[in-house]
Amino acid sequence: MTSPNPAILLVEDDLNLRLALRDNLENQGGYSVEEATTVAEARAHLARRAFQLILLDVMLPDGDGYTLCRTLRREGLETPVMMLTARTLEDDVVRGFESGAQDYLGKPYRLRELLARVGALVRRSGGVPTQVVRFAGYKMDLDRRKVETPEGKTVELTRTEFDLLAFFVRERERVLRRDEILDAVWGRDVVVDPHTVDNFVSSLKRKLGWNSTSRFALQTVRGVGYRLEVEG
Repeated sequence: MTSPNPAILLVEDDLNLRLALRDNLENQGGYSVEEATTVAEARAHLARRAFQLILLDVMLPDGDGYTLCRTLRREGLETPVMMLTARTLEDDVVRGFESGAQDYLGKPYRLRELLARVGALVRRSGGVPTQVVRFAGYKMDLDRRKVETPEGKTVELTRTEFDLLAFFVRERERVLRRDEILDAVWGRDVVVDPHTVDNFVSSLKRKLGWNSTSRFALQTVRGVGYRLEVEG
């Protein structure tokens, strides 16, 4: 059985550079490439699927690659990251590695060198992309759609419950309006009673075994929606 092409997320806001790099990665490297131009788009791609490598520009319209990489590492993402940037001073390179990147390549770069470095990182990733995030001791495998308690027990969730929890975890510490939750989890074209969110939140709390001593809380923000608060 033929294995799927390794998946790469290319985060780059320069259109010409992005298209050229995607063509080279797909045609010469045999990779499957998805594109993002902002931090927000990158996080949306990462929420939907797993990748074997992230190629990350440092300067983006809505943030910077250093902060994004550091945030992803703090959330438990283990996918290798290569930073591509014109910022090549020693302090910039050190900052890239300190943020959690595995490689750092300055622009302009030589294509053969880039492909060689990409190949090395993809091989090092083990061949099977996985995306695992952690919160309050829980382990959430977004690729296999599996949640485990801090004790290692599997939490049985429905498809919608899993998607809802993934959205809360991705947007932790941010107040989420009910309509925003409905659009992200149920879809904009689906008509759902806003109070449906309340029922699903109650179900999540019960299945996750939430109590007053838990290291997380799904807090109700009266008249607005919910916020996932995580200790530590």
